[in-house]
Amino acid sequence: MTIQIAVIWNPSKTDKEALEAGLADAIGDGTAPEVRWWETTEEDPGQGVAKDALAAGADLILVAGGDGTVRAVAEHLADVSSDAQLGIIPLGTGNLLARNLEVPINDMPAAFVRALDGDTRPVDVGWVDVELDGATERHAFLVMIGFGIDAHMIEETDEDLKDKAGWLAYVESLGRALAASEVVPFHITKDDEPAHDEEGHTLLIANCGSLQGGLTLLPDAVPDDGELDYLVLSAEGVGAWLGTLKTMMWDNGLKRLVTKSDDLTNTDDVNHGRAKSLEVTLPEARAFEIDGEEIGETKAFSVTIQPSAIRVR
Repeated sequence: MTIQIAVIWNPSKTDKEALEAGLADAIGDGTAPEVRWWETTEEDPGQGVAKDALAAGADLILVAGGDGTVRAVAEHLADVSSDAQLGIIPLGTGNLLARNLEVPINDMPAAFVRALDGDTRPVDVGWVDVELDGATERHAFLVMIGFGIDAHMIEETDEDLKDKAGWLAYVESLGRALAASEVVPFHITKDDEPAHDEEGHTLLIANCGSLQGGLTLLPDAVPDDGELDYLVLSAEGVGAWLGTLKTMMWDNGLKRLVTKSDDLTNTDDVNHGRAKSLEVTLPEARAFEIDGEEIGETKAFSVTIQPSAIRVR
């Protein structure tokens, strides 16, 4: 049976001619597949064109764009429980899902080869219902969401610098993000357990654990285990931050690899957990991010996981 291929591409990241050339390089002397092309817009970042591609009979959808485009397309596939497979042609600044799934970065032909011929694996999709400006919005996520340093860093990043320096622009904004992040109390409910109070400046809830530059924040986060991993950070001051870096990079990083330990180290300033659902309320609104995109400020959100929601090559 002939596979019907759709390419959904973000024109702000590249042009169709470059994609056609990358696809041709990937195919080489082989028979070119029949491909239909769908372009995203500001009004439709991916959900609508994904719906149209499925309606046209697509079995394999290749998404050429950044994390926002990949998330938008995956959101529709998960929402309708589609059997169509997803391939990623990473063209963004973070390319977070692509990095976690080891899709080739900065090599368009290699990404096309992976998308056309790679093995397919199930990937969970997280869903967050978040209060923004007095209304509740529902969004899917593939990598991580949360408030604190990560969200502030995204909020403070200079867009012009990001266009020039890529993900390194986030490093430049880190100091301002640290200054903007203060420890706050918040209320958290995990699965069916009783609610309890936490304190921290950062809460990250993840389906995948790795970020740019090889940094792994949540080493046990697996994209197809049917669970969410979360991390609460509360370090204040140089000494506490040095201890946090040791815990994250040594105790829960290199040392675990060397000793082959399954245990994560928790401290007063670093706390890990796992859940299938979470509800969080804050005393005051905090900047909130979804897969590397700051979407506004919120005081309340709830999170669930949809296991094996999409199939990714």
